[in-house]
Parts: sequence; structure tokens; C-alpha cells
Amino acid sequence: MINKVKEFIKSLGPGFIIASVVLGPGSITVSSRIGSQYGYSFLWVIAIAAIFMGMYVTMSARFGVLNKETILQAIAEKYGRWFAILIGISAFLTSLSFQFGNNLGVGIGMEGITGINERAWPLIFTPFGILLLFRARNLYRILEKMMMVLVMIMIVSFFINLTLTKPDSAELMKGFVPHSVESEQYSIVAALMATTFCLAIAFYKAYLAQDKGWDRKDMRISMRDTYGGIFMLAIVSSIIIITSAASLQPFGIEVNSAADMARQLENLFGTYAKVIFSMGLAAAAFSSLMVNSVIGGGLMADSLGLGRSMNEKIPRFFILAILLAGMFIAVFFRGNVIYALIMAQAASILSVPLIAIGLVLVLNNKEIMGADTNKWWQNVIAIAGLLSISLMVYYMYYTLIGYLGAV
Repeated sequence: MINKVKEFIKSLGPGFIIASVVLGPGSITVSSRIGSQYGYSFLWVIAIAAIFMGMYVTMSARFGVLNKETILQAIAEKYGRWFAILIGISAFLTSLSFQFGNNLGVGIGMEGITGINERAWPLIFTPFGILLLFRARNLYRILEKMMMVLVMIMIVSFFINLTLTKPDSAELMKGFVPHSVESEQYSIVAALMATTFCLAIAFYKAYLAQDKGWDRKDMRISMRDTYGGIFMLAIVSSIIIITSAASLQPFGIEVNSAADMARQLENLFGTYAKVIFSMGLAAAAFSSLMVNSVIGGGLMADSLGLGRSMNEKIPRFFILAILLAGMFIAVFFRGNVIYALIMAQAASILSVPLIAIGLVLVLNNKEIMGADTNKWWQNVIAIAGLLSISLMVYYMYYTLIGYLGAV
């Protein structure tokens, strides 16, 4: 029995890495803001996003388990290098958007702990992340263990807090019933969907499965790991919305700062809530900051056919570009940090439809997948996810243009 438990925990690496990257400061901020402003009414978005994310991650994992070449190389061979490069650029831009949010999250988290201005911290944490990424040996194992610890601490804290806030169960259940959305709420829905449905991270699951050395005999382990990671994402985002709705909305408190977000943990931590929340926010941001850059940089380099390993020159160049660009944008940013985090989270979906199209094409190609192509019901869910994300992109384009014009 003990050996089975150890084997199960050991198999959870890629799913936990995916959860830790997506569950960054943008996700925490968006979930807290929506709960404080709209209560439980948008929980249904999390449920739908989790279904879509689950489908795309399992598609990606299936490719990784059954193929030795990378998914972008398969796309380049079957559909042209130009298409692979467009997907690589999409993943790069998505990671850059997340990276801006990660740096903001590190800043406001550390400011909440130390009182030192938020813009100083990206200049400290990004160089430290670079040092860890390029000097630490056995990077995958280090990141895997770090992500497990950070994500589990966050889950436990919010879960305990959920039991203390005593949410209205009837209103909570109503929140999972889809309803019409007003035009001014589309950016909120897009941001919330991005907390769970992140296609660049889903796409990278194929690489993580290959790095793990999994093959066909490990298919069940890979699927279990995938479902565990997505379930965790959906549960944590939902718990944050619920606790925020139960502890902030009744008092008319809307999230406009880290201190506002921290108030939802006061039932558990009392006067220490702000410091503890800030520590969790900074930790989530830093863990996401490192792995996010590896994903975006690696996919960009692989799309060009120039490698994907951190031991190779070109992937290192793109990883550094994401890290440094995210740092400088955050340092020189002037504006409302909380709103910027929400916009960065929402903007991360702008470039992802191409990634979805690439996955759907590959997983339906018999020359690549053989008898393991998508079933009809898998295609229905995948196409529904593609249409949903495309609709969000349409509305977010105009919202983002308006936001950038106002900054």
C-alpha cells in the first residue's frame, strides 16, 4: 500500500507543474476580484473552462506518450514550418503576457511583506530566477518538487479558509448555472477563463510527458496526472471565488489591492492575513515566473527547429528574452496594478486559437496518431473550446486596445 502511494505521488509531476504555472498571481487576483464584485455568479465559467482545458491537455499528453518527436516538429513536417512558427510565436506572446503579470505579482506580494515599493522586486527576483534556471542541476526535479509544495500549501490554506467563511450553499450552487453575460463583462469572463483554460500550457504537456520518459504503457498514469492537475486548477480558482464572495462581497469590499485580497483570509489568519497572503502571492508568482519562461522560450525555439532544451543556445535566448521583457515592462509600468493583472491574464488568450487548431489537426491525423486519433465526442469538446476562446479573443482585442490607449 505504501509503495502504491509513493508511486502515485511520484507520477504527479507534469500535472503539478501545469497547475503551478497557470495558478499565478493573475489567477488569484482575477478570482478574488470576481468573487468580491459578482459573488458566486461566474463559477460556471470555471467549470466550462476546466472541461475544455482537460480535453486539450489530455490530447497533448496522448501525443507526448505515443510519439518521440516533439509536437511542433510533427506540425512542421505535416503542415509546414510556417504554421509551427506561428504557434511558437503564439506561445511566446502568451508566456510574455503571463510574465508581466508574474512580475507584478512578485512586486505587490513582496511589498505587502516588506513595505518596499513593488517595482523594486522584479529587479531582484528575475535575476535570481535566471541564476536558478541556468545554474541549478536537475532542473526538472527541482521545479517539480517546488511546484508540488507551493501548490499544496495554497490549496490547503484556501480550503481551510473556505470552511471558516461558511458560504451560502444555495447561492453557491446557482453560481454553476450558466447565464447571459453583459458586454462590459466579457473581459472579466475572458480573464476568468484564462485562469484555467491556458492552451500554451496544455500544449506543453506533450513535452513534459516526453521529458518524464512516458510511453504507451504509462498512458493511464499520464491521464491520471492530467486530470489531477486540471481538477486542482478548477478547485483552487473556485475556492478563491467562493471565499471572496462569502467574506468580501457582503461587506461591499471590492478587490483593488493586495490588502483587499488578503482580507478573505482573515478568518483563518487574523491580523497576519496580509503578510501570509502576500507570501503566498509572491511564491505563486515566482514559481510561475520561472516555469512559464521555460515553456514560452522552449516552444518558440522548437517551432524554428532550433532545439528546445535549456542546454541549447537558442532556447536559452528566448527564455531570457521572456524573463527580461516581463521584468522591464513591470518595472516601468504605471497604472492600476490590480486591473493590469486582470488585463494581463485576459490578454494571454489573444494568441491561443492557433495553438488549439494545431492540436486538433495533429490529434486527428492518422499518419501521426494511428489508431489513437480523437474520437467524435473529443472533437466536439475541442471545437467548442476553440470557438469559445475565439469569441473571447474577438471581444478582448477591442477591450485591450481601449486599455492600452488609456494607460
